[in-house]
Amino acid sequence: MFKGSFVALITPFRNGAVDESAFQEHVAWQLGQGTHGLVPIGTTGECPALEDEEQERLIAMTVEVAKGRAPVIPGTGFNSTTHTIHATKAAKKLGADAALVVCPYYNKPTQEGLYQHFKAVHDAVDIPIVIYNIPGRSSVDMSNATMARLAKLPNIVGVKDATNDLTRPLKMRVEIGSEFSLLSGEDGTAVAYLAQGGDGCISVTANVAPAHLSRMHEAWQKGDIATVQQINDRLMPLHDALFAETSPAPVKYAASLLGRCTPEVRQPLWHTTPETQEKVQRAMRGAGLIN
Repeated sequence: MFKGSFVALITPFRNGAVDESAFQEHVAWQLGQGTHGLVPIGTTGECPALEDEEQERLIAMTVEVAKGRAPVIPGTGFNSTTHTIHATKAAKKLGADAALVVCPYYNKPTQEGLYQHFKAVHDAVDIPIVIYNIPGRSSVDMSNATMARLAKLPNIVGVKDATNDLTRPLKMRVEIGSEFSLLSGEDGTAVAYLAQGGDGCISVTANVAPAHLSRMHEAWQKGDIATVQQINDRLMPLHDALFAETSPAPVKYAASLLGRCTPEVRQPLWHTTPETQEKVQRAMRGAGLIN
C-alpha cells in the first residue's frame, strides 16, 4: 500500500508556539521535492510535547496542504488505548489517509496486550493502521508472530520498523506476505532494509534532503542500483550527524540552516551542543545542501 520516501515531519516552533506558517511551507516544500508520503506528529514531530489541540491542527494543515498529492499518516499512538482511539478517530475525521500507531510506551504490555491494544484501535476506527515498532523509545518490542497475527485484520496494513534488525523485513515478508507495507524507521540502514524486502522508509533526513531521498527510492524501484548507492553514500554522514544527539534536535538545527524553521525544541528536549552543530554543518556541506 505504501512505498518510497516518507518524511517524519518536524514540528517548527517559534517562541514556544507551533509556527504554523513554517510548518505549512515545509509540507509544501516536501511535496515539491518529490516526497512520497507525509508523517506529522510522530517522534520527529515531538508528539509527546504537543497538546491534543496542536496535534489535530497539525494534521488538518498537512491534509490541507497535501490536497491528496501524497498520503498523510499522522502519529496517533499513546500509552493509553482510550487516548489512542480518540486520537485516531480525530485523525480520520480530519482527513488522514492512515494512522501511525506506536506500541504503547512505558506500560510495557505483553505480546497479548499489544495484540489487544491494536485490535481495539482497529475495531474502533475504520482507517488503515501502520504499526510503529520502536523498542528504543517504547521499551517494548512487538514480535514478528504478533505482527503476523495483527496483519490478518483488514485495516492493519504495515509497519514502521525502527528495530534496526535487518533480518526482520525478510522474515516478515515470508510470514505475512507482499501486501503488508514494510517501512524502515532507520535512515542509515534503509537501503539494506529495501534489499531485505522493504518497501520504503519513514525518514528523518528527508526533512532536509527530500529530493535526494525521493530520487533514491525511485531509483531503487527502477533497479538503478548505481544511483541508489551514490545517493546513499553521499547522505550517510548526514544520517549519522542527525542522530548525534536525541532526535529531533539535530535535524531541526539542520533545517534551520536551510531557513525552514528555528532550531527550537520543546522541553525536556534541549538545543544541540556546538560540537553537534559543527558535525551537522559538515555533513550538510558534504551532501551539497549548504555551501
